[in-house]
Amino acid sequence: MKTTQNPSRRHLIATGAAVATGTLAFGMQDAAGATTRDRSSQPHRSTSMTSNTITTKDGTQIYYKDWGEGPVVTFSHGWPLNADAWDGQMHFLARNGFRVIAHDRRGHGRSSQSSSGNDMNGYADDLSALFEALDLKKATMVGHSTGGGEVARYIARHGSKRVAKAVLIGAVPPIMVKSAANPEGLPIEVFDGIRAGVAGDRSQFYKDFAIPFYGANRPGAKVSQGILDHFWLLSMQCGQKNSYECIKAFSETDFTEDLKKIDVPTLVMHGEDDQIVPIHDSAKKSVQLIKGAKAIYYPGAPHGLTATMQDKVNADLLAFLKS
Repeated sequence: MKTTQNPSRRHLIATGAAVATGTLAFGMQDAAGATTRDRSSQPHRSTSMTSNTITTKDGTQIYYKDWGEGPVVTFSHGWPLNADAWDGQMHFLARNGFRVIAHDRRGHGRSSQSSSGNDMNGYADDLSALFEALDLKKATMVGHSTGGGEVARYIARHGSKRVAKAVLIGAVPPIMVKSAANPEGLPIEVFDGIRAGVAGDRSQFYKDFAIPFYGANRPGAKVSQGILDHFWLLSMQCGQKNSYECIKAFSETDFTEDLKKIDVPTLVMHGEDDQIVPIHDSAKKSVQLIKGAKAIYYPGAPHGLTATMQDKVNADLLAFLKS
């Protein structure tokens, strides 16, 4: 497929932080008819658990949602959203015979707004605590944007004994920021702009950021106001300190060695017109680093393709799960 040209660096910086790095997709409210379960009796190790939260070693409460029955699929969301961003995928898969689990990353959504641990190691360790608390096995891990980095770091840090497959959607690896080793990356000024937006009028910043995230600034784009509003709503639930510190995590973490350690079947999905995580410096490189990885590139699709192309993404995800 012919790749859509990425925006120029001048355009990326000129639009402030609104055109920079990874967030996540769209969802609905908790899906009616999907099963939420109480797993408080499940065995666990270094965490305590209630029906919808676990408490990690450092006292952070991690919220999760758990629907359906069948093979396990976990979802890691992007910055600065939460598990509800995955509802469009979770409800679909729950109706198609899967058990789907998504958590709110620390500092995001309904999880504790922790003062520390807002980095990729902390995020991966929280995910590991959830896997152990729920005793998840043979799970397919799905991560979008920052969540794709979380999946890669989890496997590199905790191994794949509980993992069957992995899916990276619009994911930030290998590394976003420009450097001598990564000359194709985005300048640090882009991420400094994002930091300024979060530390300032973050409400307006999130409204502005949603536009390129979903490609609503492209000629002929059909993005509903509801999708844009939903992005703002979830973003405002993220703690300001947590949102600010996560910017460094998703932009400056080098996942190169993590990707090389992924030893399960992996699918990389990415929009060719992704204005947030440009495809040439992310998916195209990740596919080369992950042994045996397969890729699906979507012509003209934006970063938030799980919303703008929900049916297509769901169908491709289901096909990979059944393969």
